[in-house]
Amino acid sequence: MNVALFGKSFTPERIPHLLQLLQSFQDAGASLVFYKPFAELISPHLKIPQLSDTFLGYEDMCNGFDILLSVGGDGTMLDTVPVVRDSGVPILGINMGRMGFLSSIAKHEINEAVERIVSGKYIIEERSLISLEQPTGLFGDLHVALNELSIFRQGTTSLIKINVFVDEVFVNSYWADGLLIATPTGSTAYSLSAGGPILTPDSAVFVITPIATHNLSVRPIVIPDRCLIKLKVTGRHTSYSLNLDSRSAVIGKSVDLIVKKAGFHIRLVKMEGKDFYTTIREKLLWGIDIRN
Repeated sequence: MNVALFGKSFTPERIPHLLQLLQSFQDAGASLVFYKPFAELISPHLKIPQLSDTFLGYEDMCNGFDILLSVGGDGTMLDTVPVVRDSGVPILGINMGRMGFLSSIAKHEINEAVERIVSGKYIIEERSLISLEQPTGLFGDLHVALNELSIFRQGTTSLIKINVFVDEVFVNSYWADGLLIATPTGSTAYSLSAGGPILTPDSAVFVITPIATHNLSVRPIVIPDRCLIKLKVTGRHTSYSLNLDSRSAVIGKSVDLIVKKAGFHIRLVKMEGKDFYTTIREKLLWGIDIRN
């Protein structure tokens, strides 16, 4: 088995868990290849021969990797999207962070997870992405997001006005700090904190969620993900911030945005016996009440 190992940050507290992860795969006879910037980050702390085997990005994903491990939190998982793209390589998140909706394997579950991966006892879950179709080239050659596309006011405390159209039909003018268009995966991220609904991962929908809207009667709305969405920012501001997950660009208000579902999915690894409802109960502490 060929395993790609991806990470973006490192703290000394992670050393025992990294060693455990590497030893477990070594004992199983797997071949490990490290993301080069991550290998350079951890090499002063871990003397591991395999650190010399590295990959850099999307072009390397076609070299026969069976799985990519994301070591970190949910932010690290989002950063795997530009690396994996449409290669079809499945991603498993090892949670070194806090919440961990996407990076579902806790530190104490590493040995069991490795055993199941090597023996093929896992499930592949396909997650939809959102694509910025217009303007082109704003984020290089990758214009998709796993969680959400967001618009946010820039360099001002004033509200911005965002006109939203779905399949050329006018929906609303949102006076707000910003606006999110979230995938089902992103429904438990920024959209949730802005008052959006929780969507199951297999829902074929997007949710449009205003951020701190001025009109309290305006609520998030769920639409089919087959729709074409057009956004136009108006008002006195000349520019605003446009974000695809953690990537950001500044854009002028004269530019119309066209958004739709991406033409490929990201494949996430889920362990047998784990389900979405259990995850949200545990992560959101549902049922932590003396009445239960």
